[in-house]
Amino acid sequence: MSEIRRQQPPPSMMNRGPMGTLGQPTVKAKNFGPTFRRLLTWFQPFRLRLFTVLVLAIASTSFTIASPKLVGNAIDLITTTLMQRFRGIPAEFDYAAINQVLLWLLSFYLLSSAFMLCTQWIMAGVSQRTVQRMREAAAAKLRRLPLSYYDSHSHGDILSRVTNDLDTISTTLQQSATQAITSVIQLIGFIIMMLTISPALTLVVMATLPLYGVATVLLAKKSQPHFAAQQKQLGLLSGHVEEMFSGQVVVKAFGHEAASVETFRAINAEYSKAYQRANFISGIIFPAMSFISNLGYVLISVIGGMWITSGRLSVGSIVSFIQYSRSFTQPILQTANIANVLQSTIACAERVFEVLDEKEEADPVLERFTPVPHAESELRGAVQLNHISFRYKPEQPLIEDLSLDVKPRHIIAIVGPTGAGKTTLVNLLMRFYELDGGDFSIDGKHVQSLSRSELRSRFGMVLQDTWLFGGTIYDNIAFGRPDAKPEEVIAAATAAHADHFVRTLPDGYDTVLNEEFSNISQGQKQLLTIARAILANPDILILDEATSNVDTRTEMQIQQAMKKLMKNRTSFVIAHRLSTIQDAEKILVMDKGRIVEQGSHAELMAAQGFYYSLFLSQFSEPELAMVS
Repeated sequence: MSEIRRQQPPPSMMNRGPMGTLGQPTVKAKNFGPTFRRLLTWFQPFRLRLFTVLVLAIASTSFTIASPKLVGNAIDLITTTLMQRFRGIPAEFDYAAINQVLLWLLSFYLLSSAFMLCTQWIMAGVSQRTVQRMREAAAAKLRRLPLSYYDSHSHGDILSRVTNDLDTISTTLQQSATQAITSVIQLIGFIIMMLTISPALTLVVMATLPLYGVATVLLAKKSQPHFAAQQKQLGLLSGHVEEMFSGQVVVKAFGHEAASVETFRAINAEYSKAYQRANFISGIIFPAMSFISNLGYVLISVIGGMWITSGRLSVGSIVSFIQYSRSFTQPILQTANIANVLQSTIACAERVFEVLDEKEEADPVLERFTPVPHAESELRGAVQLNHISFRYKPEQPLIEDLSLDVKPRHIIAIVGPTGAGKTTLVNLLMRFYELDGGDFSIDGKHVQSLSRSELRSRFGMVLQDTWLFGGTIYDNIAFGRPDAKPEEVIAAATAAHADHFVRTLPDGYDTVLNEEFSNISQGQKQLLTIARAILANPDILILDEATSNVDTRTEMQIQQAMKKLMKNRTSFVIAHRLSTIQDAEKILVMDKGRIVEQGSHAELMAAQGFYYSLFLSQFSEPELAMVS
């Protein structure tokens, strides 16, 4: 089952209540300060743009903050005239002054919107370029990591780090960064403007702040367990659906449909309950904030009304103050939301930085190598292993003091029970893992003097697990040698007995493999990988059960093609079916990481040792008589 879809959605994509992320469980960073400072270093190339964003955000917010004050001035101009008329004093509206205030107000709103538009546009560019650099760094890092890293980390986790986590960082930088700046400026600006109108009423507004904090904390604590349960059930639901869809043939074959539906209903019911509870409690935050805000509004209105009648404040001043007080809670809630989002974002950044900090393969000549074609007459493919040792875990020995001398153009078969170290030995030859002891050489050159690119260019691999990508059949075969001519690609496919089935497809070699590669069979996939290895024309071949997924007739055809292919090159053949490797010049019999026997088929059968027992275990007496 794919591990990618088991990953929970990134924090930015999680289900949100009416008040954003308040009340939801936040993925907290382990080392917030150092990670935050390191994340800021990625913005250094954009310092000038960020300074421009800061200036524009301050300007945009300042115009927004000043606008209610202008509204109050316009109201005062109108109410002053109305009060004079009410008292019987002839008075005319000062339309010029009113129009001037309205024009200033319109200008402020337009300027605020324009500055904010520029801010968002610049910040979007900065965030995308920053995350682009991080993606490129992560992709380059993944290319330099050893195979052991991929063995110890699930593919789903790796992909989640370079996709979901980076998407979360991108979203936060683009949306929350400018919002954080404007929220802080608004908070400070609203307080200053309220103080200029009435310090006493400002104290009334400030007195309600603890109520906001208490309500938010209490409701958040109540909703967090339900949000956690919701995410857990969502993961179980997604996993169950994917398993049932990917294994629908088995489900139908065993009549498991009803049980599958019942399991889905049970998980879905639990998810629904958790979702309702979490979002209900989270939804209470908004009316609670509104209730507290209305309490402050009532107090301000009552006190303000009394002060208007006593002439202590004007109507316009009270209207402006009420607008400021009503807007005062918004930056507070935004700041709380941003704090939650920032915690999750820094946690995502930590996961990305963990990848960037992984120890790389030491290969100083990696970029300097350019493959050079070798003449057919060259005697190449000699391999010498000198007392090598290797362990996946320090406390668990695997290969100890193994020596081997392979002559050029020899076929070396490697056999043994599961876990004997056959594939590990091949991985060491390719330097997918580094030796713990000993050394080996290729054609007399110590492997440490060769870059990995040069070393691996001498090898061609056909594995039991086929690997293809979502392109055309032609491109998949040409992957072995991108500069190959079309006739060479077709010749390689013909040698691998793949040409016939390819030509029967609607688009022939231009047939595009779909995402699941279900438009060709498993055996046909294997034929394409064999054709790819034939086209690469390597000095050394590695065949790891290369014909395990094809039928008997096709296997015989491939064996004939392989004999031609292996004729002029050294070949390492890992085989479980011992009848396929009887013609090898040397058979290595491995057990528990050691070569316990080696020799030709006839020599090993005559010795009647470990190989003899393995061979007899695969055949009945009549079959044994046929292959003897």
